[in-house]
Amino acid sequence: MGIRVYKPTSPARRFMSVLTFDELTKKEPERSLTTDLRHKAGRNASGKITVRHQGGGARRKYRIIDFKRNKDDIPAKVATIEYDPNRTCFIALLVYADGEKRYILAPLDLKVGDTVMSGVNADIKPGNCLPLANIPLGTLIHNVEIKVGKGGQMVRAAGAAAQVMAKEGAFAQIRLPSGEVRKVSINARASIGSVGNTEHENVRIGKAGRQRHLGIRPTVRGVVMNPVDHPHGGGEGRSPVGMPAPMSPWGKKTQGVKTRKHRKYSDKMIVKRAGKR
Repeated sequence: MGIRVYKPTSPARRFMSVLTFDELTKKEPERSLTTDLRHKAGRNASGKITVRHQGGGARRKYRIIDFKRNKDDIPAKVATIEYDPNRTCFIALLVYADGEKRYILAPLDLKVGDTVMSGVNADIKPGNCLPLANIPLGTLIHNVEIKVGKGGQMVRAAGAAAQVMAKEGAFAQIRLPSGEVRKVSINARASIGSVGNTEHENVRIGKAGRQRHLGIRPTVRGVVMNPVDHPHGGGEGRSPVGMPAPMSPWGKKTQGVKTRKHRKYSDKMIVKRAGKR
């Protein structure tokens, strides 16, 4: 997978880059595995904006992804590698020996024609899914379950990978992409390998219109608002922030204040915090 840059035919084109999509083998999704995706534009049931900067964008279909990978001991062949507008990584269409089709997150180096499998008897190779108890130490993994049987919830973005660091009793310790080391049930499942589409982070959007196609609306600086709208607002001409630290629109400090919930349920599972030695 490469990145293509353009000749500067316009100011936006000068810095824009796009993926070449060499890996993809099919344009249209599997119809039986798609469903409608309704947009809320950041509004709640009463029509008020509760999440800013959301709305618009290209109409999408949702691809139903198999995060649980619970179809054990039945080999599946990779039929296609496809684009998914709902996530940063690509997806792979599996056709099982019994004829069933499912989408999975496409790991790095997975190709059309490869065979993948789930369950305790699966080999340690990209795309296979096993319980952490059966995965050797040092193995790179993705799509990791937090709750056994619920399906993978961690390490699903393009280029991401966690690593199995240790096993102790009922828990395995895994190092997440942030650097955090966390305990996960040893019976929780994870897929082998790192997530594909590693070049995603190097793509430059280039212009505002392309960001709007992604469903992201503009951000307005607080300093240009009125005092009723933002703590930074008001004043004659261009005014400084005028307080010890910048504030969010709701009056919370945005620098150096810890926002993690106290007594969070997962505190006891964290062995080492991200960025801490």
